[in-house]
Amino acid sequence: MNKHQAIYAIVPNATVIRGDEAFDAAGNPVSYDEAAVQAYIDANAYKDQRATAYPSIADQLDTIYHQGLDAWKATILAVKEEFPK
Repeated sequence: MNKHQAIYAIVPNATVIRGDEAFDAAGNPVSYDEAAVQAYIDANAYKDQRATAYPSIADQLDTIYHQGLDAWKATILAVKEEFPK
């Protein structure tokens, strides 16, 4: 999650971001709370961490096929425990 994604998520009328400035569809500046943006980034950091730690879909399917659902669940649970919400 980067700063621009966080701004778009918490400021619904922001349609364009240039640097640290957000603008609406008419080009008017839109203000946002920097602390709220950082809090949103921090609260959602686990998503990016998990996404990179999970095995690829192909590897997950291979695990299910060769070792069963319980082995797959254990792999996924280990990642979720390493990067909790």
